[in-house]
Amino acid sequence: MILEMAEDSMLKALRYTSSELKKIRAGRANANMIDGISIDYYGVPTPINQASSITTPDARTISIRPFEKSLLSNIERAIINANLGLAPTNDGEFVRLNIPPMTEERRLEMVKKVKAEMEVARINVRKVRQESNDEIKKLKNDGVSEDAIKIGEEQVQKLTDKYMVKVDDMLAVKEKDIMSV
Repeated sequence: MILEMAEDSMLKALRYTSSELKKIRAGRANANMIDGISIDYYGVPTPINQASSITTPDARTISIRPFEKSLLSNIERAIINANLGLAPTNDGEFVRLNIPPMTEERRLEMVKKVKAEMEVARINVRKVRQESNDEIKKLKNDGVSEDAIKIGEEQVQKLTDKYMVKVDDMLAVKEKDIMSV
């Protein structure tokens, strides 16, 4: 049961990291780049994707069409305040974001950002390992043999190694995506 909980927690850590990586741009337009940006929609903070239609008509443009035209300026302001390094243009119907081509220096900055996210993922996986090992050690008080505890710790370590490999694979894929021109 402890192993199942550990695996579930490690999987959640990877899913979270994956969602964070989608926000890091790789030089191509991606609707996920504006996930997490909220606008004031009748006094309620609402994610942009819930108040508008978001498309990527080409590799360098994100087009946002709000369900109500009155939201255009709110969307524009929210994108500017999110500090994404993108300048929104408002044509009365859509807010368009033109994604500039990335310089080599900017690509290296993005790789550093990805590596920082991946380190957070590694820390989260290790934290789950530590918590699981602590739970296994508590079983000694319940009369579980030391051999069974050792086996449990080894299984947790194997699970940890498996998820560390997945983290490294995610890093390699994203790094390749960012560095490809």
